[in-house]
Amino acid sequence: MANENRKIVDSRGTACPGPITDLSLAYRKSKVGDVIELWATDPGVKSDTKAWAEKTGNKIESVTEDKEKIVIVIRIVRR
Repeated sequence: MANENRKIVDSRGTACPGPITDLSLAYRKSKVGDVIELWATDPGVKSDTKAWAEKTGNKIESVTEDKEKIVIVIRIVRR
């Protein structure tokens, strides 16, 4: 998307509720069409982010994981 605004939120090393708090703060500054890329190390972030997306009406585009981090890409579709 040409006009996409992508924000990386680095929450590596924080435990619940840190990653979701950081995501929520980034969401407050976002607009419809923006993408938030959440980086975390807490495995609970996957279920927490899924619940957050369902509650807020936004879309998880991908969840990837490697040895260093979990990366969750969220598209803001609703404010």
